[in-house]
Amino acid sequence: MKDFPKTSPDAPIVILTGAGISKESGLATFRGEGGLWQGVSIEQVASPDAFKENPKLVHSFYNKRKEGLLSKDISPNDAHLALARLERDWLDDVTIITQNVDNLHERAGSENLIHMHGELLKARCVSCDEIFQWQDAMDEGSICPHCAELGSMRVDVVWFGEMPLYMAEIEKLLMECGLFISIGTSGNVYPAAGFVDMVTHYNRAKTVELNIEPSLNADQFSNGYYGPATKIVPDFVDKLLGT
Repeated sequence: MKDFPKTSPDAPIVILTGAGISKESGLATFRGEGGLWQGVSIEQVASPDAFKENPKLVHSFYNKRKEGLLSKDISPNDAHLALARLERDWLDDVTIITQNVDNLHERAGSENLIHMHGELLKARCVSCDEIFQWQDAMDEGSICPHCAELGSMRVDVVWFGEMPLYMAEIEKLLMECGLFISIGTSGNVYPAAGFVDMVTHYNRAKTVELNIEPSLNADQFSNGYYGPATKIVPDFVDKLLGT
């Protein structure tokens, strides 16, 4: 990799991952050709109002996404595995902030992980706000295990109009990192798209984009490497670890 950024082995690393890292595992991205939203209006399945107006459609959409994630054909790819290895072997902390709602980072072995957009395999009760592991399908007849409210369960995914999760914790991590890496993101979904600007102006950490092609905010990164995630992420990790 040309102009590889030199990073102290005792500097904390923060990694932002988006749909591009999971696409090579067989999971469709939200945008682009073949994306999850093709043929489905965002407003129909990804907002609190949509859930109130047509919970059956919303449940059906996420139940299908869950079926896909739990398929035996879906597994972590080499990029997920490389990041787990980086967390294990780096001398300082490595934290993954993921926009993805899948569990592929966990399955690859990553432990220091923040799901800023929630998790597909969790459910939240709109009545008592309790969160539960929930791999089975949900419908209007699902009952909250905590408050026993009927029809109050929804997927624990951040919808449009809702705030991403753990933002105070994320901001603190960004302010303290020595290297910020963005992998497989579009660069047009905020607040995540603003993380590189935050790191650059307030922390002056090194910033790197790893992507299939330059994102919309690629010019804000000090370094960029482009190609399939399963190729460039393991290569980048190898160089960071000196292997």
